[in-house]
Amino acid sequence: MSACNNASLALILGLIVLAMSGSISAQNSQSDYLNAHNTARLQVGVTNITWDTTLANYAQSYSNSKISTCSLVHSNGPYGENLAKGSGSFTGLAAVNLWVAEKAYYTYSSNTCQSGKVCGHYTQVVWANSVKLGCGRAQCADGWWFVTCSYDPPGNYIGQWPY
Repeated sequence: MSACNNASLALILGLIVLAMSGSISAQNSQSDYLNAHNTARLQVGVTNITWDTTLANYAQSYSNSKISTCSLVHSNGPYGENLAKGSGSFTGLAAVNLWVAEKAYYTYSSNTCQSGKVCGHYTQVVWANSVKLGCGRAQCADGWWFVTCSYDPPGNYIGQWPY
């Protein structure tokens, strides 16, 4: 193979690797977090949530603080909060999809969650009064990924419907 063909092949392979890695990192972008949240909110007639840099910085800082333990313990800060962790190439988009999947266990008419199931992550995603969002993701020492999304104002008030 000629040097020109080798250079062309190297360029093509480089672009493929870049495209593949871009698709993984793109699943952690501001727009990915927003689109996943707003798709779930649209399904129940709730207005879009918007990105907030202060919340994103808070969420990223909290995710960074969990690097050594990767334990799913809430920050108990001033914002609503969803946490998730996963292994492999666990993305922020995958975290939001986990939270939204809890919709299957939530009954709006009674504002209850199926016995033995969790729905609070889902109800925070669609909480109508939460209008600002910021998320962060960090890789823990054990190789797992830790994802935090912060919401303002917070949701999930006992006795109140999310929308």
